[in-house]
Amino acid sequence: MADHYVSLGVNRDASQDEIKRAYRKLARELHPDAGHADPEAEERFKSVTHAYEVLSDPQKRQRYDTFGDDRAGAANFSDFGGVSDLFSTFFGGGFGGQTRRRGPGRGSDILAEVVLTLEDAAEGTEREVEVTTLAECNDCHGSGAAPGTFPVQCTDCGGTGELREVRRTMLGNMITATTCPKCRGTGEEIVDRCKNCGGTGRVQVTDVLTVQIPPGVDDGSQLRVSGRGEAGLRGGVAGDLYVAIRVEEHPIFRRAGADLGCEVGVPMTVAALGGTIEIPTLDGTEPIEIEPGTQAGELIHLKGKGMPRLQGRGRGEIVAMLRVETPTDLTEEQEELLRRFADLRSEETGNKSVFDRIKEAFQ
Repeated sequence: MADHYVSLGVNRDASQDEIKRAYRKLARELHPDAGHADPEAEERFKSVTHAYEVLSDPQKRQRYDTFGDDRAGAANFSDFGGVSDLFSTFFGGGFGGQTRRRGPGRGSDILAEVVLTLEDAAEGTEREVEVTTLAECNDCHGSGAAPGTFPVQCTDCGGTGELREVRRTMLGNMITATTCPKCRGTGEEIVDRCKNCGGTGRVQVTDVLTVQIPPGVDDGSQLRVSGRGEAGLRGGVAGDLYVAIRVEEHPIFRRAGADLGCEVGVPMTVAALGGTIEIPTLDGTEPIEIEPGTQAGELIHLKGKGMPRLQGRGRGEIVAMLRVETPTDLTEEQEELLRRFADLRSEETGNKSVFDRIKEAFQ
């Protein structure tokens, strides 16, 4: 008996991928349906098939490498169960012309949208979503057949769900399989259709679902609600509902992941002398002490005051950028005090207004 490695044309240390590629190449060349004229090709085909059967199984391969082949004779066509998946790729089905009927079709997914405020997204909430979808028909329970009747075997495909076509090519007769258009791959057809659903097994309904929104969702996120999409054909599995999240723009905060950014105005006198300012958060304001001489553009970080991170990993931070505010609409007394302040600092106002000078000093 020929060495299995020699039969497949691979080395003894060949990987499983190399063995599989070698077998596929030889099987395509030697298969009886390939239309070749070599009378020995069929015997060689059996030999390489048996070689692949042994070498593709790690336990059989180890036993073969240790003791040699303990099987008498070459493989026969009844042993092709383990490799028929390869030939389905080449010739459109398993040996013996058998095909598997497809199961009932899965229902389509549907999409809905909810609009949240930033506060809703931070806290988590629930929303009622109105969806229009296809639900299982109550009269026929999804079969599509009139009550008291049942679907019968499809007359076009014989119940296989596929139509097969034989074509002659340079490799010989090639078999291709396509989904039967009459039964849509189910292998069954309906003689007496259900009047309520017209034989589809599904009817259109509008339903209101309550969706739980977890804390920390971001704009553009999608939540999946399993099994709440369209009902499947002929009792098939229902699709899913996907809820798209849209978070409205906030008048104060801008979001970057779990962090929030904002600008906070600081009076000129507080920036110069130091004091307390209020930083906005999602839970109200928080007092923060700033140092004398604070400049415009400085950043204040509030750890743990940002958005919750999904899956319970804490919260982000709030980053507040300080904006020094120049006073306007001064009284005569206030303007005089500022002019005296400018004189004490030897700051010439010139033709510029006092407000321009103050703005230059603090920005």
